[in-house]
Amino acid sequence: MSGNVTSLFRGTAAHSPSMAALTRESGEAVGAGPVDFCIPCNPYFPTPAMFDEMAGRLRDIITYYPSGAETITAELCSLLQLPPQCVAMGNGSTELITWIDHLLVRESLAVPVPTFGRWTDQPMETGKRVDMFPLQESGGFALDLAQYAEFIRVRGTRVAVVCNPNNPDGGFLHKHALVQFMDAMADRDLVVIDESFLEFADAETEPSVVQEAMLRPNVVVLRSLGKNFGLHGIRFGYLVANPALAGRVRAMLPKWNLNSLAEHVVFMLRDHGPEYAQSLHQVRRDRLEMAGQLSSLPGLTVYPSQGNFLFVRLPVGAEGTVVRDRMLTEHRVLVRECGNKIGSSSRFLRLVVRPQADVRRLVSGLEQVLYGSRRGAAVPEPATGTSYSSGTAAVDRLMSETNGAGLRGIAVQAAGTGPPGLVAAPAAGTGMPLPAAVPAAPAAAAIGPMPVPTAPRQAPQPAPVPQPAPYPGPAPVPHPAPYPGPAPAPHPAPAPRQPMPAPAPAPAQVAPAAAAAQYPVPAGPTPPGVPAHGGLTAAQVRGTNGLESVPATGRPAPQGWPNAAGMSRTG
Repeated sequence: MSGNVTSLFRGTAAHSPSMAALTRESGEAVGAGPVDFCIPCNPYFPTPAMFDEMAGRLRDIITYYPSGAETITAELCSLLQLPPQCVAMGNGSTELITWIDHLLVRESLAVPVPTFGRWTDQPMETGKRVDMFPLQESGGFALDLAQYAEFIRVRGTRVAVVCNPNNPDGGFLHKHALVQFMDAMADRDLVVIDESFLEFADAETEPSVVQEAMLRPNVVVLRSLGKNFGLHGIRFGYLVANPALAGRVRAMLPKWNLNSLAEHVVFMLRDHGPEYAQSLHQVRRDRLEMAGQLSSLPGLTVYPSQGNFLFVRLPVGAEGTVVRDRMLTEHRVLVRECGNKIGSSSRFLRLVVRPQADVRRLVSGLEQVLYGSRRGAAVPEPATGTSYSSGTAAVDRLMSETNGAGLRGIAVQAAGTGPPGLVAAPAAGTGMPLPAAVPAAPAAAAIGPMPVPTAPRQAPQPAPVPQPAPYPGPAPVPHPAPYPGPAPAPHPAPAPRQPMPAPAPAPAQVAPAAAAAQYPVPAGPTPPGVPAHGGLTAAQVRGTNGLESVPATGRPAPQGWPNAAGMSRTG
């Protein structure tokens, strides 16, 4: 494989080059490319028979116009038992993120980092202030929603984003915690819950908050279809919100923003629910097997994940860009190095869950690259190192603002001894309670004890290192006062090539009793007929009497396709 292939990574922004670009540069035939541990899609769906059916009808599919988006959306809503007036389908979730930014984000947006790059880059490109809440490596990149809510309050941010599971680390938040967070943010302009990878989670039976989103005036849930169905190239996804919010986005979309392949796949799905459920079951099983095999590599840390990918930290002395390039050129294995993700570094890889035969090839290649006798552990090449541009404007500006001091400069500024302009995140473990929600009409929701998470995030060793702080972009309004937080102290790195001890559980965040009483955890969704913080009632959304559920188009639910709240639980 040509050495020019690896140069493509240096020419991309916050994402990896496309498989088409890699294939063109390498000169390989279509389908003969590297084993792909980079692009996070379902390797078991569609089935070979479904691909054969699509191939047999390809001429007709790509020759003629598709139906209008409303026809395709109605079929998807019938499949998922969602009301069409609460759904907008887009040409991939990125198109919907773009319209959310243009229509619903006025001045500022908060997002934990690292995360999917469009949630930071898109609003910065349109001049919004992006308040980045760093997820701490010392806490296993777990998101503390109480600290995040307090961060939003102090910064005065108008829009909050949460990805569940998060990309790239796979961190998972339980439904009850997200509903509590949504209600605490009821006075914000918008709350976005990005569930693009939720179909791969198995920590909770019905983890989606789509039903709760439809009843609230300021919540949007974003979901992907390409990732779940293994069809990134088709570009289709959807959002769910109350009819007013969904209608604002839907009104801006072109009539034919969905292509004929997307239409064909959506109408095929009705007959393939069991196969889809089985594919998700297989991915979850492979995730456990893959995590076990990777954890056996000395010095490699594997973080718990509920996505169809694993976030790993390389052993001390290993440089991610070198590992990526050598894996591609020497072993024809494509991995995602995360140095150009804000809040991450080149010590981290995101590895997509794949069948066991491919995983054995991945592990074998990593063993040779990391510990091989010919060149020893992977280290930066003398001529290149990591000096090339991150590809992300925010990171480059951050380095410029600290005069090249990088993380050390951030730590100094967070301690209050450096120039102003960078804001530190709250320290982990402060246990801040969620801020008060906007007063609402009394609801007859039952209150129950907070369930214990089934898959708690874990805290790997060693001790914390400084993380990038939020970089305030162009702001149309004055910033609130900086929110200081103690900077993690540097810690000596352990000797290379030593087995990394198993990650220890992160300390539990215990809220004061008063806070628990003030912010009780709902036992379930808002009862029928009771509005949620000024939102619509269930009957208003569904067009029913509030006591029964009617399919969106009047068609019966197809076999193997439960409703959207538990879309992947069959099988």
